[in-house]
Amino acid sequence: MPEDKSAQAQQPSQQQAQEAPAAAPAQKKRAPKAKKSVKKHEKVLVLKSKRKEAVARAAIKSGSGVIRINRMDVNTIEPKEFRSAILEPVNLSSITKELASRLSIDVTVTGGGASSQVQAARGAIAKAMVAFADTDSIRKEYLRYDRSMLVDDTRRVEPKKFKGPKARARFQKSYR
Repeated sequence: MPEDKSAQAQQPSQQQAQEAPAAAPAQKKRAPKAKKSVKKHEKVLVLKSKRKEAVARAAIKSGSGVIRINRMDVNTIEPKEFRSAILEPVNLSSITKELASRLSIDVTVTGGGASSQVQAARGAIAKAMVAFADTDSIRKEYLRYDRSMLVDDTRRVEPKKFKGPKARARFQKSYR
C-alpha cells in the first residue's frame, strides 16, 4: 500500500509537468518588445585642474546650462565670493555666457582647503569650456583676462625634513 501512495503522489506531479509546457507557449505568444531607441553619441569631456592639494574634475556636455559643484547647484554655494570666483569663467563675456547656457557642467573637487578648491574648480570649468568650444577665441580671452584659469599653478608644499618642525625651520637650540 505505501507503494500505491507514492505512485499516486507521482502522478499529479507528472500531470503538472505535462501542463507546464502547455502554459509556456502561451507566454511566448506575447507581442514582441519594442526596439530600444539608440541614443546619439553625446560629446562628454572630462578635464582636471589642480591648486595646491585640491584637484577638480569637470565633466562637460551639451545640456541646459546647469553647473554643479560636488552635486550641489553652484547658486547654493556660500560665501558669495566663492560663488563669483567659480562662475568667473562663465561670466567673463557674452560669448562665454552664451556657450555656458548650452552646456551642463559637473565638477567634483577633492582635497585642499576651501579657497584652493574654488580656484581648482574655476580652472577646471575654464579648461572644459575651451576644450568643448574647440575655438581659439575663448582660449585667448581667458589668457588675456587671467592666465591662471587655464594654466595650473605647479607650486607644491615642500615636504618636512628631519631635525625640524617644518621643511626649512629647525628646532631651537638651548644650552640650559
